[in-house]
Amino acid sequence: MRVARLACEIDFAGWRSAARALRAEGVEPRAVVWTVERELFDLAETAPAAPANFTVPAAFLELAEQVILHRAPDRFALLYRILWRLKREPRLVENPADADMARARDMAKAVSRAAHKMKAFVRFRLIEGAATETYAAWFEPAHRVTEAVAPFFVRRFTAMDWTILTPDACVAWDGERLLVSEGADPADAPSEDAQEELWRTYYASIFNPARLNPKQMRQEMPKRYWRNLPEAALIPELIATAQDRAAAMVAAPPRQPSDRVLKAALRHSRDASFGQGAPTTLEEVEAGVQFCRRCELWRDATQGVPGEGTRPAPVMFVGEQPGDQEDLAGRPFVGPAGQVFDRALAEAGVPRDQTFVTNAVKHFKHEVRGKRRLHKTPDRGEVTACRWWLDAERRIARPRVIVMLGATAALAVIGKPTPITANRGKALRLPDQAQGVVTYHPSFLLRVPDAEAKAKAHAEFVEDLRMAAELAGL
Repeated sequence: MRVARLACEIDFAGWRSAARALRAEGVEPRAVVWTVERELFDLAETAPAAPANFTVPAAFLELAEQVILHRAPDRFALLYRILWRLKREPRLVENPADADMARARDMAKAVSRAAHKMKAFVRFRLIEGAATETYAAWFEPAHRVTEAVAPFFVRRFTAMDWTILTPDACVAWDGERLLVSEGADPADAPSEDAQEELWRTYYASIFNPARLNPKQMRQEMPKRYWRNLPEAALIPELIATAQDRAAAMVAAPPRQPSDRVLKAALRHSRDASFGQGAPTTLEEVEAGVQFCRRCELWRDATQGVPGEGTRPAPVMFVGEQPGDQEDLAGRPFVGPAGQVFDRALAEAGVPRDQTFVTNAVKHFKHEVRGKRRLHKTPDRGEVTACRWWLDAERRIARPRVIVMLGATAALAVIGKPTPITANRGKALRLPDQAQGVVTYHPSFLLRVPDAEAKAKAHAEFVEDLRMAAELAGL
């Protein structure tokens, strides 16, 4: 029986040297006893001086460095047994079904988790009365990872003097050197400091009751660490009140975003319409509109209503949104306003089948009163979001003239509020080199109560359509 003595519980260099020598000598795993001594011993009694002329996979050495940090008492023997088997099974490390390798990998994963928990759950406290501002923390890692994790804290808190006390070893950083000493007792750790109340306030404020999952929380934040965490005292109450707080959050009215945030969102939505992935055919537009979720109007609409018409189109007419009958039929301008529109086109001598007709918004926005669905004007955010589809239709139809029927259509095409009365009768140059004409929406003509005013508005509307046709060369 051979006895291999190591300097400490995590003496990887000592284990590696002894294991190489033992295997070179041909000592079988069952004939080796591994033990840890507090002093370094000469390994000549367990290993011959002859060189060990063999190699092992780098993956095995990486695994062994992790497994050494595990608390299992048989870890040294397990690793030597794997090393011994590598002589006859050079690809043993790649075998996912081997029992020894499976256990070693499980131990390495447990060590990795312990290191992660230490990084997450160490809480420093100010040492009162120290000559310089120094912080200390007490932690009890599941495995012997203190020295392996110490460089992380050096990088994270380089400008701070700190000490981490654990039962296995203590590590300290003085701003220049990382010092390692023997393990400590919990009584050596400082008591609560003034900063912990501030930390508890912060933790309570970021706690989201709507996303509470106690099982997952206990898995990620095991109770064994709670006694070292200032925020742990709040957890039972936060869990107990989570359901009521979540219900209050749901019931609370939404807060309006700031103007800066709203403008940024609108700009992003507008510019995104020119990005990759835009539809290139009307068939793609029609299919995409049915599944569009760029705003919330799809929820109450029967279906999306894309544009229709010839392409390339000399003239494109852009209305506001589908109405009740358009929503049911799936086609633009087929309701009462559409009939007014068709009569005006005929008077202006514009064949509808030589134009492209669409809307700024593709879903019907309305409110229900009894059995009726009453029109509601789309807001700026909805108009801007729907420019994705309008821009695609413009690229596909390639109109020479775009007629904007009403203020919502003008906002969608031009990108800013455009008064109708002040701009109708003019040819506006658009960024894509098309010409724009602003006029009334046909539904406006239906709402004019005075007969004389209605006749005047209708005549102006026909005049604007005729001007658009002349600009387009119809």
